[in-house]
Amino acid sequence: MEELVAQSRLVIITGMSGAGKTIAVQCLEDLGYFCVDNLPPVLIPKFAELIEQSNGKVRNVALVIDLRGREFFQALSESLQVLKQHHTISFEILFLDATDDQLVQRYKESRRRHPLSPEGSPLEGIQAERRLLEELKGQATQVIDTSRLKPAELKAKLSARFTHLDSRRISLNIVSFGFKYGVPIDADLIFDVRFLPNPHYVDQLRPLTGQNAEVYEYVMKWPETQEFLGKLLDLLQFLIPQYVKEGKSQVVIGIGCTGGKHRSVALAEYLGRRLGASETETVRVTHRDAERDRT
Repeated sequence: MEELVAQSRLVIITGMSGAGKTIAVQCLEDLGYFCVDNLPPVLIPKFAELIEQSNGKVRNVALVIDLRGREFFQALSESLQVLKQHHTISFEILFLDATDDQLVQRYKESRRRHPLSPEGSPLEGIQAERRLLEELKGQATQVIDTSRLKPAELKAKLSARFTHLDSRRISLNIVSFGFKYGVPIDADLIFDVRFLPNPHYVDQLRPLTGQNAEVYEYVMKWPETQEFLGKLLDLLQFLIPQYVKEGKSQVVIGIGCTGGKHRSVALAEYLGRRLGASETETVRVTHRDAERDRT
C-alpha cells in the first residue's frame, strides 16, 4: 500500500484567469486524472485523504483552484501547510500565466468580465489578480507562460509533463533562446553564453544554426567554451540530485545567447547528449528561437 501511495500524485492547477486552466484540466482528465474544477481550497486536505485511503484505486487527482478573493488565498496557504505536515502524498502546483496584453485580448475575444473587476476594465482586474497571486506563483512547482501557446501546444506540453511520471526520475528540459526575444518565463536555471565567440560574424555560418556541424564545431573549439561546459556540468551534477531530494520532478534549464540561433543551440545540444546518457534523468532539448530571422 505504501508503494501505491508514494506513486500517487495531487496536482493543483491555478494561475491567472484566462491563462488556460480549463484547457489544462481537460488535458489531465484525458490522461486519466480525477479532476475537480473550481474547488474551495479548504477541501484540498480531504482529497489528499481520499487518495491515501483508496488503496491505490484513486492515484492521480488534479484540482483547479480559482482565487477570486483574499480569503481564498489564505485558505489555500493553510491547506498547503496541512498537506506538508499531515499527509504523505506528493503534490505539486502548476501555475499558468500569460502577459497582460494577451489576457486582455482573450477577455475581449470572449466578451467576459474579469471576476475581480466586474464593473471596470479587464486590465484592472488582471493587475489586481496578479498582485493577489504573486506569492502563490513563487511557490509553484512549474510555471507555464501560455502567451504564445495555442491550445493544442499547451495540451502537448502538459501531456509530455504528466504522462508516465516516475518518482525515481527527473525530467530535464533544456531550452535554447535569444535574450533579445525575452527570457523563458518557466526556466528554473538561466545561463548566459553571450561571452563566447559569435558565429554570427562568420559569413558562411550566419545563415546556419547550432544544430549544423560547422556551427557546432566553431562554438565548441574555443578553450573558454570547454572550460565553461566543464564547470556547468559540475554544477548540474551537483544540483540535480538535490532537486530530486527536494521532490522536484522537472527542471527547465535555459541557455541563452543574443539571438538564440548559434551559441545557445550548440551548447543545448551538447548538454542534451551528455545529460541524456544518465539513467536517472529524461532529457528533452528544444530550440525556441533558432528558426527566427533565417537569412
